[in-house]
Amino acid sequence: MSELQLSVETGRKGGTRPARRLRREGKIPAVVYGLETDPIPIAIEWPALRAALTTDAGLNALITLEIDGADHLTVIKDLQRHPVRRDVIHIDFMRIRADQEIEVNIPINLVGEALAVTRADGMVDQTMYELTLLTRPGNVPDEIVVDITDLQLGESIKVSDLPLPEGASAVADGDESVAISLITRSTREAMARDLAAESGDEAAEEDEAVADDSGESED
Repeated sequence: MSELQLSVETGRKGGTRPARRLRREGKIPAVVYGLETDPIPIAIEWPALRAALTTDAGLNALITLEIDGADHLTVIKDLQRHPVRRDVIHIDFMRIRADQEIEVNIPINLVGEALAVTRADGMVDQTMYELTLLTRPGNVPDEIVVDITDLQLGESIKVSDLPLPEGASAVADGDESVAISLITRSTREAMARDLAAESGDEAAEEDEAVADDSGESED
């Protein structure tokens, strides 16, 4: 998990107008809360914040905020964007301790090619793209990588099959599906057509055999 440090400004005024003024100055209004202490309104320079948000960890990055000379270990709890422009307009930071467990949403990345599935004209359907983990801050992965190379047609990958960091646990039930290999509709339809054609051919052959038998009987 990425660990970053940012300097922030304190003493910002609340309200819509002061927040807009900050954003015009290239700063993002934010608040820091948690660990049974009073919330602290802050402002962060956008370039520094943008760099923090674009690491591999994304919103799961550990961010140490330097506030009035003291360091506060935090994670991003909420990020608000403009509904049209999608610009970041406000962030909530939650204070945490290094030894406490936190819930984080981790992306699931399927890698490799399931040759047994593709050779059967099947496909791998990913049904879960994020997994909520309960783990300590220093143990949070950037992503969960799952190799599907050995996946066979009709098999599935469940939450219990995922490679999790030591000490981390999934919030979801272990039987929940992450991905399943299946035959596509077009392949099923083609198989049905082939089966119907084979059945038709067999029926025609039987009719011919009956006709031949009838002819021989008449003689």
